[in-house]
Amino acid sequence: MDHSQAGDPRYLKRRVKGCTLDVHPTEKALVVQYEVEATILGELGEPMVGERKECQKIIRLKSLNANTDTSSLARKVVEECRLIHPSKVCEVEQLLFYLQKRKLPNDNQEKKRISPRDFAPYAGVELDEEASISSIDEYVELLYEDIQEKIRGATLIFQLARNPDNLEELIQNKTALGALARVLREDWKQSVDLATTIIYVFFCFSSFSQFHGLVTHFKIGALCMNIIEHELKRYDLWQDELQKKKKAYEEFSDNQNLKKEHEKSLRKYQSLLTKQEQLLRVALCLLLNLADDTRTELKMRNKNIVHMLVKILDREDEELLLVVVSFLKKLSIFLENKNDMAEAFAVEKLARLVPCEHEELLSTTLRLLLNLSFDTSLRSQMAQAGLVPKLSSLLADEGQRQLSMCILYHISMDDRFKSMFADTDCIPQLMKMVFDCGEKMDVELISLCINLAANKNNAQVICEGNGLKTLMKRALKLKDVLVMKMIRNLSQHNGPTKSLFVDHVGDLAAQISEEEAEEFVIECLGTLANLTIADLDWALVLKEYNLVPYLKDRLKPGSAEDDLILEVVIMIGTVSMDDSCAAMLAKSGIIPALIELLNAQQEDDEFVCQIVYVFYQMVFHKATRDVIIKDTQAPAYLIDLMHDNNAEIRKVCDNTLDIIAEYDEEWGKKIQTEKFRWYNGQWLEMVENRQMDEAGEPFLYGEDAESFIGNGDILERPDLFYSADGLMGADGALSSEFYTDFQNGELGQTGYLSSVSDQFIPSAQIQADRPVSAYGFRPDDQFFYSYTTASR
Repeated sequence: MDHSQAGDPRYLKRRVKGCTLDVHPTEKALVVQYEVEATILGELGEPMVGERKECQKIIRLKSLNANTDTSSLARKVVEECRLIHPSKVCEVEQLLFYLQKRKLPNDNQEKKRISPRDFAPYAGVELDEEASISSIDEYVELLYEDIQEKIRGATLIFQLARNPDNLEELIQNKTALGALARVLREDWKQSVDLATTIIYVFFCFSSFSQFHGLVTHFKIGALCMNIIEHELKRYDLWQDELQKKKKAYEEFSDNQNLKKEHEKSLRKYQSLLTKQEQLLRVALCLLLNLADDTRTELKMRNKNIVHMLVKILDREDEELLLVVVSFLKKLSIFLENKNDMAEAFAVEKLARLVPCEHEELLSTTLRLLLNLSFDTSLRSQMAQAGLVPKLSSLLADEGQRQLSMCILYHISMDDRFKSMFADTDCIPQLMKMVFDCGEKMDVELISLCINLAANKNNAQVICEGNGLKTLMKRALKLKDVLVMKMIRNLSQHNGPTKSLFVDHVGDLAAQISEEEAEEFVIECLGTLANLTIADLDWALVLKEYNLVPYLKDRLKPGSAEDDLILEVVIMIGTVSMDDSCAAMLAKSGIIPALIELLNAQQEDDEFVCQIVYVFYQMVFHKATRDVIIKDTQAPAYLIDLMHDNNAEIRKVCDNTLDIIAEYDEEWGKKIQTEKFRWYNGQWLEMVENRQMDEAGEPFLYGEDAESFIGNGDILERPDLFYSADGLMGADGALSSEFYTDFQNGELGQTGYLSSVSDQFIPSAQIQADRPVSAYGFRPDDQFFYSYTTASR
C-alpha cells in the first residue's frame, strides 16, 4: 500500500469500463456510454463493498459544419475527453463524418416533439397553490362543484399530469379520469377554460402510446372532433358579427358610439380568439398523437378532419399553425387525404406561409408541400399560387434549401411551368451552387438543372456569360454524366444558344471512343446530334476524329446497349444533312448496316423512325440517292412501313417515298400502286371476295355462273373503273384530269363518286378531323350496309 493510503484503513477505488460511442439522434453531438465500477477496499486491499453504475456523457460539437476537418476534430475530442481511449480516434472520425453529412429537418435547431411540458396554463387558470399527488381525491371532489371549482380541480390534476412520473399513479385512479371525462362531455360548451384544461390532462396521457387505450376508452378523440367542429362554427359567427359592426362603423364614421362599440367588439374578439386557439391547439395535438393508429386516423378522416384542418390554415397563431401543418403532413401520405386537401385548396393557403419567420413552421410546411407535389394537379396549383419565386428565394437559406429544391424539381417536371423559372433568381442561384460545389454534386441540384435546361428561355439564362463554357469544363474534367445530360438539353434549342456550341464540337467529338464510359458517350453523341447548324463542317469533324469506323461498328445489333446504338443512328441522321458527309457514310457501307439494324429492331418504333429519317436525309443528295434507290432494298422497306401504326413513322416514310418516286420512275409506279391498294383495299376486297347468293343476286354472274369479275388481278381490270368518262385512260392509268379534279374537290362531278358512293355511303357528312381516303370514304365505315339491308 502506498503512503497516501497508509493513514486510512479503507479507501475507494473507481474504474471506468466498457466505453462505447454513438451519435446523438437529433443534435450534432457524440454520446459516450460507459460504466463506473466503485469498490471500497479493506486494510489489506481486499474488496469489501462494490457498486456499478451506467453513465452517459454528451459531447456537443457546436463548431462542426460542412467545412470542418473531421480528422483534426477527432484528435481534439479524444485529447479533451479522458473517457475515450486514444485507439478510438478512427471511430470518432467516422462518427464525426456521419454527423457532418447527416441532414436534419433544420440544421440550426433541434427538432422538437410536442410534449406535455410545452403547454403552460394561460393566465385565466393559473393557481397559487401547488398540486400534490396525495391530494388527488380532494381535486376530484372539486369536479362536482360549480364551474370555477371544476376549473380549479382540473387545473390541479393537470399540474400532476404534466409530470410523466405521476401518470402511472393517475391511471390507477379510475374515478378521477372518469370524472374528468364526464365533466368534459357535459360542460365543455359552458367554459372554454374548463374544456381546455381537461383536454390538456388527456393530452398528457396521449403523449405515450401505452396510454392511448385509456384515452380511447373515454372517447376523448370523438369528443375533441365535435369540439373542434363547434369552435370553427363559432369562429365563423364571430367573423360575421365583426364584419357587420365594422361595416356599420365605416358607413357612419362620425358616430362615436359605433366606433366605441366596434373597438369593444374587436377587443372581445381578440380575447375569445386567443382562448379558442389554445383549445384548438391542444385538441389537435391530442388527435395527432392518437392518429399513430391508422384505424383511428381513418375514423378522423371520415369525420372530415382534413377540411377542418385546412380551414384553420387561415389563422395567424404560428404555434397553432405548426400543429395543423404537422397533422396535414402526417395525413398527406394517404391518397384519400391528399385528394381531400386538393378539394379544399390547401395549397393556396399553405403558399402564404412560405416564407415565414417561424423556422419550424416553414420547414414543416415545405415537407407537406413536398408530399403534395407528387400529384400533377397539385403541382399545377403550386405554380399558380406563385410558389416558384417564393421557393426560389429560399434557396439562399441553407436550412430550407434541400426541401425547396425538391419541390422546385417536381414543379419543373411539367413543361407548362418551366418558363416560370426564367423570371426568377432561381437559375443564377442554381448555377452558382453548381460551380461552387466540389467533385460530388447533390443529385437534387443537378436534376433540377437538367429539367430547366429543357426550356429555351431557361437555356439562354443558363448560358449567359461563361455558363456553357464552365459547364463543359466541369463535365469533361470529371466525366460527369448528369452535367453532360444538362448540356445535351441545352443543345436542343435553336437560335443563339445552339450557335454557342460551335466552339465545343471538337471537345465533344474527342469523347466518342471505346475507352470512355458508355453512359458519358451517349450524352456526348446526343449533344452532337442536336447541333443542326448549317455552317458546321461535319465532314471535317468525322475525318479529324475518325468517327466513321466507330459509328459503323456501333450499328451492328448487339454491339452495345440499345441507347448508345440509337444515339449513333440519330447522329448519322444529323451529319447526313451535309452532302459530303452523306457520300462518305454511303461509301463506308453504313446503309446496308442500317437496313440490317432495321430488321433487328423492327419492333422498336424509335429505332425505325430514326433509321427512316437517315434515309430521308440521304435521298436529298444525288450521290447517296442513287445508292439507296439502285443498290439497296431501302425503298422496299419504306413501302412496307408506309402504313405503320406509328404516325411519325408514316409521315417520314411518305416524305421519303415522295422524293424517291420523283427521281425514279420504276419505284414511282410501285409506290403509286401500293398507295392505290391501301386507299382502296376494302373496296377491292369486296369486289374480289364478295360471294352473292345465286338465287338472291343472279345479276352478278353470267350464264355459266362465272363471276363478271373473273379470276385475274383486280388491278389488271381497268374496265371495272370505267363508270365515268375521263377517270381512266385506255391503258388503265389514272388520267391527269383525275388528280386535278380530286385536288379541287370536284371528283364527284366525274360521275364515279356520284354513282358509287351515292349508292353505298350514307348521306351523313364526313367529319373534318378524320382522315378521308382517295375515294371519299373512311376505312372504318361499314360499307354497303344500306344495300345489304335493302336486299333482305
